[in-house]
Amino acid sequence: MKQVTLIFTCLLFLIASVLQILAAEPTRLPHAKAAKVGMDPDRLSEIDFVVERGLERDSMPGAVVLVGYQGKVVFLKAYGDRQVKPDKRAMTTDTVFDLASLTKPIATATSIMKLVEQGQLKLSDPVAKYIPEFAANGKQDVTIYQLLTHQGGLIPDNSIKDYLDGPETAMQRIYDLKLYYQPGTRFAYTDVGFILLGDIVKRITGESVHEFSLKNIFQPLGMQETGYLPADELKQRAATTQERDGHWMRGEVHDPRSYRLGGVAGHAGLFSTAEDLAVYAQMMLNQGSYKGAQVLKPETIDIMTRGYPVVDDIRGLGWDSLSRYSSNRGDLFSRRAFGHGGFTGTAIWMDPAQDLFVIFLSNRVHPDGKGSVNSLAGRIGTIAAAAITKQPGQTAGVSVASRASLEVQTGIDVLKQEQFQSLKGMRIGLITNHTGLTREGESTVQVLHDAPGVQLKTLFSPEHGFAGKLDVSKIGDSTDTKTGLKIFSLYGKTRTPTPESLQDLDALVFDIQDIGARFYTYISTMGNAMRAAKEQGIKFIVLDRPNPINGVDFAGPVLDEGAQSFVGYHRIPVRHGMTAGELARMFNEELQIGVALQVVSMKNWKREMYYDETGLTWVNPSPNMRNLNEAVLYPGIGLLETTNLSVGRGTDTPFEWIGAPWLQGMQLAEALNRSGLPGVRFVPVQFTPESSKYSGELCGGVNFIVTDRERFQPVQTGLEIAIQLRRLFPEQWETRNFNRLLGNRRVFDAVLQGQSLMQIRSDYQQDLAEFGVRRARYLLY
Repeated sequence: MKQVTLIFTCLLFLIASVLQILAAEPTRLPHAKAAKVGMDPDRLSEIDFVVERGLERDSMPGAVVLVGYQGKVVFLKAYGDRQVKPDKRAMTTDTVFDLASLTKPIATATSIMKLVEQGQLKLSDPVAKYIPEFAANGKQDVTIYQLLTHQGGLIPDNSIKDYLDGPETAMQRIYDLKLYYQPGTRFAYTDVGFILLGDIVKRITGESVHEFSLKNIFQPLGMQETGYLPADELKQRAATTQERDGHWMRGEVHDPRSYRLGGVAGHAGLFSTAEDLAVYAQMMLNQGSYKGAQVLKPETIDIMTRGYPVVDDIRGLGWDSLSRYSSNRGDLFSRRAFGHGGFTGTAIWMDPAQDLFVIFLSNRVHPDGKGSVNSLAGRIGTIAAAAITKQPGQTAGVSVASRASLEVQTGIDVLKQEQFQSLKGMRIGLITNHTGLTREGESTVQVLHDAPGVQLKTLFSPEHGFAGKLDVSKIGDSTDTKTGLKIFSLYGKTRTPTPESLQDLDALVFDIQDIGARFYTYISTMGNAMRAAKEQGIKFIVLDRPNPINGVDFAGPVLDEGAQSFVGYHRIPVRHGMTAGELARMFNEELQIGVALQVVSMKNWKREMYYDETGLTWVNPSPNMRNLNEAVLYPGIGLLETTNLSVGRGTDTPFEWIGAPWLQGMQLAEALNRSGLPGVRFVPVQFTPESSKYSGELCGGVNFIVTDRERFQPVQTGLEIAIQLRRLFPEQWETRNFNRLLGNRRVFDAVLQGQSLMQIRSDYQQDLAEFGVRRARYLLY
């Protein structure tokens, strides 16, 4: 018996030991042969030649290169030496590197976005909200967003002398700095801004950026070789940088300001290995998660990595995208790629469009600080992208064809499938029009009228009327001939359901196809009806429908506070990238409507879908919205119709061209084609509207040909057209009412002042990024 007990005890001890060893093992990406995952190994082998040439030219003493593709490590190799003085030590793939400025996005910006996600700060918040001392010398309005994008008006680096009297005094001297330039007017890469961001992490959480990033990023991902102040075991594997105070720095931060701040700062101080960084990169490509650890939400990753115009550069939040610092970026990376470099000779770039990342780590500053590797790292990225043998649609994992095969079910389809459980025993009013149809083409009115246990009592119609055929300023009440129910117009004497029209109802149901632009009034009708339902103490139910121009992209200036109207119901951008149900959730909370709201969600709809990928039948949502191409153009071209331009109303192709009797189409088309707008070409035309503006008059104009829907940016296009109209036809183009749909005075003034598209877009990016954070809370799909 004792022997059995001893054996059992030993077995338990052995199991515990094995579990402890396994727990101690860092998380690693699986390795795969390049050819098996669709990469050309011969092309990848060209990396050897590039790196060897770099070694021969003394660009660096050694390097580690890692390429990841489709979740696998397909290339990992060490070259040269991690130390040549005072003695030579060979580079190994597990060498620990001082990441220098990779600290900015990986530790600091990721920590800041975690706090944004948690609602502990806003991108638009002034830095002084968290560091009151920073408000000195006119810095009270500098924002978190401006620090993340290097637009905060701060000097790149303050004097090293400011750091010689200890961290506390050093920080106070940073707070006391004067502005280097007017915030928001320039891009000036700055360490100071990220030192402040690291300080903000500590002010909010009570933990240094070292402690917070370890707990919230690196430990959950199993990145056991990543962090500030590396332990002795990791120091032994560290690449040596330069001499300081008579000793060689190995596992000790190279940056002199971070060193004086104790080795922990927002701009520098992070150490890691190639395989640890591969886990972080894959987490970013996986939209915030890896192996069950959710570091950030997908929406937060999108906000952090989408390209924001910053004066003449494109930056992410903490990340580089396409700027003067992008020489380490591969030439064949997509426009969605993001990355960063570090002073010590490090770089990491990730490309979601290709499911590819490239890590280049070196100690180019060893031994004398004269090495140079940025262009070398960029060439390695180009080789990696060129080695992909699969087509882009295949590498993305989900092709358009597979998305198109999905049978999207709208809210009414789901409600019907669920046998109307949400409405059982209720007396309801239905806000709808001709777009309220099931997948099979049945009218929502008829379906709910015939639904067992549901009493459809009243109908309501929006702009363009119940049949969607009217293009007039006021529409009267009417009666539905099929059901005999009264139809109350919400585009006549009133645009809000009256208390009388809601009498004896238990709920209002909304089922109308929106188009995806702020000034399309169906969502305003919905908002007004929600308020009316709240006042009457009845429920509000949205039968959700797709955003026809996809639910991923949002763009354009955010509506100014105080500019709300029926064509601008809430402070959202021109293109909102949301469904009606998601907007209802946003309106209900942010406008403090507080109605009892239910959204009957769709099934099988994916955010990246355009309407032609849903399998649903297109129904013109309004008389002049006749096809999906016009819907794609509408957020940009629709902006212009409050001016003295025809946008094609009264022709067969509204919103697919613009014109006026005074407009010289060839001149405008040439200017627009030279502007380099992505995914669109411009053709000079002439047309004569049969009705509406310039009826019967010959108009010179421009026709819009969308050549690449994935790259086309409608709002950007609409703004560029406005810029060129102002430049070419300043006397003829009347701008008095241009801001009515634009809804942003700063952008309106910038167009009149002749600013460039990049300058104008840069001006509203902070608001757009903040909207992205707000929007994320209400997304259902």
